[in-house]
Amino acid sequence: MIRVLVADDQALVRGGFRVLIDSEPDMAVVGEAGDGGTAAALARETRPDVVLMDVQMPGVDGLEGIRRIVGDPELSGVRVLILTTFDQDDYVVEGLAAGASGFLLKNTDPAQLLHGIRVVAGGEELLSPGLTRRLIARMTKPAAVDHGVFDQLTAREREVVALAAQGLSNAEITRELVISPATTKTHISRALAKLGARDRAQLVALAYRHGLVRPS
Repeated sequence: MIRVLVADDQALVRGGFRVLIDSEPDMAVVGEAGDGGTAAALARETRPDVVLMDVQMPGVDGLEGIRRIVGDPELSGVRVLILTTFDQDDYVVEGLAAGASGFLLKNTDPAQLLHGIRVVAGGEELLSPGLTRRLIARMTKPAAVDHGVFDQLTAREREVVALAAQGLSNAEITRELVISPATTKTHISRALAKLGARDRAQLVALAYRHGLVRPS
């Protein structure tokens, strides 16, 4: 059972998410919060697997809520999924930097939302290809580009990281390169370790920032 905490300042939005999530046999909403501070407190109390976090909320916003959750050693197993709209690029960038596991648009299809929750609960990051490229491009600073960053990776590891940066999931990378799922995971894990990246989101940011891939 995937335990979900919903954080949004609009009660109707929270209620809609609750109905959708509770309708799934493998999911349950364990709490609702109207701001980031309450979300962090409820996360400590209910220990959800995934927190759906809106970023723009009164009082303690979602970004601070993410920082509190990610920074709490007791909540190391809790994953945060940002809820956003297309005009909130800065919030998404800051949220990913704060440790969120990915983001979804608020107007996403219900089936995609449920899929996203399962992906994040399973330990992967959820990075929408088109929006990810646009967002990471804004984080790229020409003066910070260092093409030697990836020299420590094997050719195959660089290839896998580049595909991940383009928004491909592990399953899609497996099909693209005609390798086993276990091999794909191994390449991702080794790249994370060699580059000192916390998660897939940081790996993608590095790939864009240091020129392994370029935003289209």
